[in-house]
Amino acid sequence: MQVASPEAAVDRLEALYDAATCALRSALERFLANGAHPTAEERLAFRYPALRLVYEPDGVPATNRRAFAKFPAPGVYATTITQPAAFRTYLLEQLRPLSSEFGARIEVGVGDQEIPYPYVFERGDELGRGGVTAAELARFFPTPLLSAVGDEIADGQFEIREGEPRPLSLFDAVRVDYSLRRLVHYTGSDWRGIQPWILLTNYHRYVDQFVRWGVEKLASGEGPHDSLILPGGGVIRPGMSADAVDALVAEAPWHRFQMPAYHLTAPGGMGVTLVNIGVGPSNAKNITDHLAVLRPQAWLMVGHCGGLRQSQMIGDYVLAHGYLRQDRILDALVPTDVPIPALAEVQVALQEAAAQVTGDRGEALKRRLRTGTVVTNDDRNWELRWTQERRRINLSRAIAVDMESGTIAAQGFRLRVPYGTLLCVSDKPLHGEIKLPGAANAFYERAIGEHLTIGIAALDLLKQQKEQLHSRKLRSFDEPPFR
Repeated sequence: MQVASPEAAVDRLEALYDAATCALRSALERFLANGAHPTAEERLAFRYPALRLVYEPDGVPATNRRAFAKFPAPGVYATTITQPAAFRTYLLEQLRPLSSEFGARIEVGVGDQEIPYPYVFERGDELGRGGVTAAELARFFPTPLLSAVGDEIADGQFEIREGEPRPLSLFDAVRVDYSLRRLVHYTGSDWRGIQPWILLTNYHRYVDQFVRWGVEKLASGEGPHDSLILPGGGVIRPGMSADAVDALVAEAPWHRFQMPAYHLTAPGGMGVTLVNIGVGPSNAKNITDHLAVLRPQAWLMVGHCGGLRQSQMIGDYVLAHGYLRQDRILDALVPTDVPIPALAEVQVALQEAAAQVTGDRGEALKRRLRTGTVVTNDDRNWELRWTQERRRINLSRAIAVDMESGTIAAQGFRLRVPYGTLLCVSDKPLHGEIKLPGAANAFYERAIGEHLTIGIAALDLLKQQKEQLHSRKLRSFDEPPFR
């Protein structure tokens, strides 16, 4: 069905999605109540809505320098859509220029993909009654199939077949729904609370600082922020008493979740999320695989690293311009001979934020903030292999080592999310300055608050240049039109 405008398209997507999920939910309720299963005809209603764009230019195709919302070639582009109401702003940002600048026809209908039954319930415990097993439900209702979930489009492994639509977006509805549920599981909060500007850290002390900062922002009334969402669903709002705030923070069950997330929300996509991803490249890949379906504006790594140069001091900063990737988790998807470019807009924002927060500029800033290559290693005890590691570190001219930054940058490159890294030197393993409890605690108290403030200030600077941030460095020659 052709629609007249992007707004009408999203309205139609919402109506079809609501009808499909209501039909599926009703059928499940009936089955749980009396065992009556849906007919084959009824199952036809349990499908995601589909979005198609037809681009048939007259004469020379339109061109522009924007990195997204443009067609690589004439043709038909299609995808399935989930949660269109939640993604309304994003969908309109993509559809409006594709319609107005390129003259694409927009069509909305019912797709071929069935909605897996677990994705229509919010709490996840609705199916626990009646003694019905997952095997019984799978006989009559669509189930999540790993064979239908993949990143072939994002990884450039899809095949363009004559007569079939090209992909319209990096992720289809099944892939998005899969990750939305994973986000709830790992972060301990509703995925709708995740903000488009994301800080990733590898240490819980950054969480304490973030919560303190968020509470102060809400109490002061400065800025557009309207709530602080905690793991487990607790919400701090402006005007709450200090005792009530302290109680919510103390009661937040963050320890139940592998990668707890905290969201300082603001209207218009201006809020900030902090995720404590823990340690290691596996966690870094895991969470960014799922965050990517939300199409965030940027994610930045703010964490600790080991300094590799004699001239560095504990508490100095490292702004990564390059990565020696020894994380080994993405080698098949983004081979190590594929360069991960630094994004100029992000680098400038991080450096300017450091200058603003520390008050240092010029040579004074250079003494505290050094740019260079960061080694990301999958072995926390890499020092025990120093004789093997020494040559590669020398050849790379690396200035710091950690376990997450290279993975996060490679994932940003792979999944088209702007990325950056600002680390703080917490020890110097090659120079005898190792972490000891007393010295470490003194460092943490002094450095973490300033470091987190720099990360937040960098995001504030990036918010002012959103269009430039989505660099063409992240796009290939045959990209899907949607960002």
